[in-house]
Amino acid sequence: MVTPRAEVRRPRPRWYQVTVRAVGPLTLLGLWWVASATGLLTPDVLASPGAVVGAVGELWGDGQLPDALATSLTRSGLGLLIGLTVGLTLGVLTGFTRLGDELLDSSVQILRTIPFLALVPLFMVWFGINETAKVLLIAVATTFPMYVSTASGVRGVDPKLVEAMRSFGMGRLAIVREVVLPGALPSLLAGLRLSMTLSVIALIAAEEINATAGIGYLMVQAGSFARTDVLAVCILVYGLLGLLADLIVRLLERLLMPWRRAGR
Repeated sequence: MVTPRAEVRRPRPRWYQVTVRAVGPLTLLGLWWVASATGLLTPDVLASPGAVVGAVGELWGDGQLPDALATSLTRSGLGLLIGLTVGLTLGVLTGFTRLGDELLDSSVQILRTIPFLALVPLFMVWFGINETAKVLLIAVATTFPMYVSTASGVRGVDPKLVEAMRSFGMGRLAIVREVVLPGALPSLLAGLRLSMTLSVIALIAAEEINATAGIGYLMVQAGSFARTDVLAVCILVYGLLGLLADLIVRLLERLLMPWRRAGR
């Protein structure tokens, strides 16, 4: 009886991967250009790609786009940092300690089911329409994905390994730092990916709270003057921010978990 040989997959060239990934976006861009050129898409519905490129040059030239990007990234970054810190802390407490699980998990699960968009009116009452409400809304949106992923990852760490470290006299904080967090790293990165994506979604909602700066403010102003080219620029910027967030997490996965790439 002949044993079948295991199929060995050769790694694809880098240029091939990049080309395949670019097919979808380039196809959409081509369809957009054709629809605009043939009149299927009129400028009052959606500006043409050329008009959008011109709007980018206009907004960048007069400084509106760089200023808006800096403001939006600051809001999103601060909210994400707060959300990741709170989610990671709560996840470790509930996943690693029985008391933390009994005290915190049920309350956090109740709060997790509340859509963060439903908190917009309440945050406006509590914090007004300043930056605090916007940053905290992003923080709330990004806390729970990190919490769920962290708690799940921490619970999945081999308890025998933890007990072995305790028998060697290692303290709780050292076990969390040296054993639990490295063991839960795949789940932590999955939570980071979800939280970073939600930080962009929450940013869009936050910048609708009477913003006077940022990408959302540009969108409101463009909507008032029916500037579909500027609206398209803002939407594309939000999309690129989400793509950038995903690329950052992929890079972290390659740096922190090189064995995954080797296995593939």
